[in-house]
Amino acid sequence: MNDIATTQQVWAWQRQGELAWQEKPVTAPGPGEVLVANRLIGLNPVDWKIIDWGHADWQQGHVPGVDGVGLIVACGEGVNLPLGARVAYHQALSRDGSFAAYTRLAAAAVLLVPEGLSDELAAAAPCPGLTAWQALNKVPLEADRDVLVTGAGGAVGLLLAQMAVAAGWRVWVTASSRHRERLLALGISGVFDYRDENWRDVLQQALGPRRLHAAFDTVSGEHARSLAPLLGYNGHLVCIQDRLEQQPLPAFSSAISLHEVALNSIHVHGTERDWRLWREVGIALLEQLRVGSLQTPALHQVDFAELPEALAQVKAGKGGKWLARV
Repeated sequence: MNDIATTQQVWAWQRQGELAWQEKPVTAPGPGEVLVANRLIGLNPVDWKIIDWGHADWQQGHVPGVDGVGLIVACGEGVNLPLGARVAYHQALSRDGSFAAYTRLAAAAVLLVPEGLSDELAAAAPCPGLTAWQALNKVPLEADRDVLVTGAGGAVGLLLAQMAVAAGWRVWVTASSRHRERLLALGISGVFDYRDENWRDVLQQALGPRRLHAAFDTVSGEHARSLAPLLGYNGHLVCIQDRLEQQPLPAFSSAISLHEVALNSIHVHGTERDWRLWREVGIALLEQLRVGSLQTPALHQVDFAELPEALAQVKAGKGGKWLARV
């Protein structure tokens, strides 16, 4: 820690909906931890939501932010990662996060960034990419099936739609019409403008006698509920932005299954085996971005001092993936 600053500038949570620029100490990593000097911060919807809603573990001065890319500058006892390694990471919501010059986190939660992959693409990947993977793996892989992904213009929906195409499914999506041509070029079977009140009827006409094997919803629990009638026998309704507490259909009808997606849960409930798989998938995801077999939304970059303004763009649904350079 001799060459590392003892204090750092951070964006800290003050109360619901408010961030403040302040100085905090830099703390050395403990056993099983690393200290990362951040280069880029990836902004995600979960960031503004928890800043607005608050979190049971947060006190005034807590540092938000789940995604980042940087260099390992210190390792705690039992960590074999090399100093200077470039890593991407996903931080637990309960710990000080990436809205800072330095982030201290569990070594299990870092992904070595492959040579040739930009910091920008690496920072754009962890939360949306691993969320999309978790959602996809809720559903049994059966050939010759149709699935729906809502919100495919966003980061999670876009990555999930591409993963579903690669899995061999016929993929239908909702998105703004401005995304239509790009999505079709990625192998999507059909794009429906979510502002069209009749898009569900148009989808059903396109399916003909078939029904959806799965619907992946990135909007809300209430929106997910509205998709349930589109599912066929033994179908799957996957809620990414929310969860359904009650079945949306009568008992003993089409017998659909409900699934919730919560990436942060691994930080609380993940076993060593869970973390090994998480890292394997994360590294494979970064490699797919490096070779271009996965695409992200358009990347928008701002300076660290402008992070709250960029987060407001995420909250307003302005599109693209927003990053802040430290």
